[in-house]
Amino acid sequence: KPDGTRMYTIGADTDTVNEYNLSTAWDITTASYKRTSIIIGSEGAPNSLFFRNDGIKLYVLGRGNRLVHEYDLSTAWDVSTITLLQTFDTATQDVNPRGLFFKGDGTKMYTTGDTGNNVYEYDLSTAWDVTTSTILRSKSISTQDSSPRGVSFKPDGTKMYMGGIASNRVYEFDLTTAWDVSTLTFLQHFSVATESPASLSNIYFKPDGTGFYTTTFDTQDSVRYYEIDSPVTITLPAAVENSPSKPLRLDTQVTYDFITLDGGTTVTLIAEEVV
Repeated sequence: KPDGTRMYTIGADTDTVNEYNLSTAWDITTASYKRTSIIIGSEGAPNSLFFRNDGIKLYVLGRGNRLVHEYDLSTAWDVSTITLLQTFDTATQDVNPRGLFFKGDGTKMYTTGDTGNNVYEYDLSTAWDVTTSTILRSKSISTQDSSPRGVSFKPDGTKMYMGGIASNRVYEFDLTTAWDVSTLTFLQHFSVATESPASLSNIYFKPDGTGFYTTTFDTQDSVRYYEIDSPVTITLPAAVENSPSKPLRLDTQVTYDFITLDGGTTVTLIAEEVV
């Protein structure tokens, strides 16, 4: 939920959407199970879910029928009140769809596919109505990962994040044109292999960008949270030449070695260590 007080997971084994309350917002250690809604019959192998920000619509993507399912909730955020409204077939683009994401205004939908190894961009002529979806463009992400999973975007559309199971990494891309996947360029990645070897299934970024969550289908079937530290900047005196090049993060120990040959008029950084 946008305020972090509820969490939702989807299960491919039980064909259910599970709802949890968080007594402390965004802290998954405070999650307690609340209720479940069974979605079997409409999708035999659900992979991803996405809620509209007001909680009265839920979207589920599955590889069983290759459909995006649009549900209405008669009570916002209460999964026991969902009813299936309509579906959209993604099989023409990829027969093994995995990740699902919507632009905040509901006019664009994005999926990832494990067969073509692409991210797909759809336009919705009527916001939030999946039956009005038309494929606009796609972009290969096979160079980064041959088994893409969950996908998430920065709220302004200038960054895309994707989970990949081939290397168990979360990948960060820049978009030179917001929301246009054809303008994707790979920036960097973060490995989650230590915590979830060969089992990363989905990712979700907090709206403020300070952390992200992953789900896994390992023996623990777990939800994990990763915090993103804010970069630290330092201001050095004007006499210092050769500014530090290594990125600084919170709670790091830093050592700099300087040399001056003219009594301090010019000071040169000759070595740096960030631990």
